[in-house]
Amino acid sequence: MPSTSQPLNYPKSRKADQVDDYHGTLVADPYRWLEDPDSEETKAWVEAQNQVTFGYLSEIPTRETLKQRITKLWNYEKYSTPFKKGDRYFYFKNNGLQNQSVLYTLTSLDAEPTLLLDPNTLSEDGTVALSGLAISKDGKLLAYGLSRSGSDWQEWQVREVETGLDLSDQIKWVKFSGASWTHDNQGFFYSRFDEPNEATKLEDLNYYQKLYYHKLGTPQSEDSLIYERPDQKEWGFSGRVTEDGNYLIITVFLGTDPKNLVFYKNLQDPDAPVVELINEFDASYSFIGNDQSVFWFSTDLDAPRSRVIAIDTNHPDQAQWQEVIPQADETLEGVGLLNNQFVADYLKDAHSSIKIFDLDGSFVREVELPGIGSAGGFNGLRYDTETFYSYTSFTTPATIYRYDMVSGESTIFRQPQVDFNPDDYETKQHFYPSKDGTQVPMFITHKKGLQLDSNNPTYLYGYGGFNVSITPNFSISNLVWMEMGGVYAVANLRGGGEYGEDWHQSGTKLNKQNVFDDFIAAAEWLIDAQYTSSQKLAIAGGSNGGLLVGACMTQRPDLFGAALPAVGVLDMLRFHKFTIGWA
Repeated sequence: MPSTSQPLNYPKSRKADQVDDYHGTLVADPYRWLEDPDSEETKAWVEAQNQVTFGYLSEIPTRETLKQRITKLWNYEKYSTPFKKGDRYFYFKNNGLQNQSVLYTLTSLDAEPTLLLDPNTLSEDGTVALSGLAISKDGKLLAYGLSRSGSDWQEWQVREVETGLDLSDQIKWVKFSGASWTHDNQGFFYSRFDEPNEATKLEDLNYYQKLYYHKLGTPQSEDSLIYERPDQKEWGFSGRVTEDGNYLIITVFLGTDPKNLVFYKNLQDPDAPVVELINEFDASYSFIGNDQSVFWFSTDLDAPRSRVIAIDTNHPDQAQWQEVIPQADETLEGVGLLNNQFVADYLKDAHSSIKIFDLDGSFVREVELPGIGSAGGFNGLRYDTETFYSYTSFTTPATIYRYDMVSGESTIFRQPQVDFNPDDYETKQHFYPSKDGTQVPMFITHKKGLQLDSNNPTYLYGYGGFNVSITPNFSISNLVWMEMGGVYAVANLRGGGEYGEDWHQSGTKLNKQNVFDDFIAAAEWLIDAQYTSSQKLAIAGGSNGGLLVGACMTQRPDLFGAALPAVGVLDMLRFHKFTIGWA
């Protein structure tokens, strides 16, 4: 490392005489001028800061060695879970160091793959990204969305799967939306905003999203408006055609709030109105599937860890709703429908547990996973007997398994080859008390034979927000850290979704301090257990996790040797004045 005998010489930052009055409380904001990213003064400040940062980093003797090791380890083939549409399988593959994964098709699992879409070829500078796709039920048509320069705005096109050729259809001004095909392949549903004002499109907030139907071969200007709410400017809409093709399920959402509404439209009757099935933002409702007029949902209504219910649209009153799978001790993350059974994805103390149930809610079996990790996938249609899932852990790169729904047998379909021995490492899960006594789980991974002598460099990661569950995940950079003798720890803080909606709410709004207390307690536990010391403990988090790190390094600067608040929401008095705008 560079010499610590000479302190870093940070450039001076001008302090302006800016004071705001918040309901009688005066708050100084001397760096307000940095809110203008395009001013010459801000640009000069950023450049001066970068010179200090990269001047320091460039002097680290092992920096180039680390870069070479990370590059070598990262260069391995990565696969997504395959899914079947019609007679074809579809999956993504990355050959190792590609910026974006490539979409392939297979006519059978042992056939040679055919390249369908390579997003790396869409622009010379790599600024065009694949941001969404929808394949027709028969597997013959692909609708795909493209984003430019990191923007959330999407432009959608249509490609024939057999020929790989694009049709003439062009759909613009799409944001926060996917697409869903009708079963006749004549078109698809999607949501869009009105075209923004050219002069202010980078700054404008987006209001009044509308749900449309696009018929293939026609201009977007002729698309049919399916649903809008001029009285609800912040509502967003997501349309999904049911597996039987008879209904359009319309999920109504409000920003990042997990609570939503559910409407539907009978597609067999062109004049059928949109029916408001669930018209209160009282819980989260996720559509699973249907059997004619009976719709299945997973919901946290009266069940903070979620359950499965059935609603007969012929008798939609809430008093007539039926509970199919009751709330369990584990947190229900999602439910699929395969082999005429429910495949329920649970979180048990922040790691995956997959259970199979009959349609009446009777338990059938639990999927035998390779260990304590994260499993995802299990996509398919209601009567499919074959599906695929991905399994990963802190020491296992994402491995793809084929699962037989009848026998319950898992077999490896694709297994990455990474230049390390996972048997050299171990992961343990500990539970520690937070400030108020709440037990919080934490994963700790390191090389076997670690000495608990308070001398191990330790990297503690946290997030704790937005109902997001932080589960075991493989990372090359973390692996290299552990190769060098470091300890990697992940604390599952309140505010996340690991234990359902109650856990989420206990870390929001007036309860936000609980999240910071949980993280500080994790650091104290690691030190007390002699994994590390304050001088050798680093904390890290991004976005909401950046806020977490910023708060903890402010409240307990004595507790950490290094802090990495990445893209944090840090100015809590003014963050709401800035939007992601064009992005």
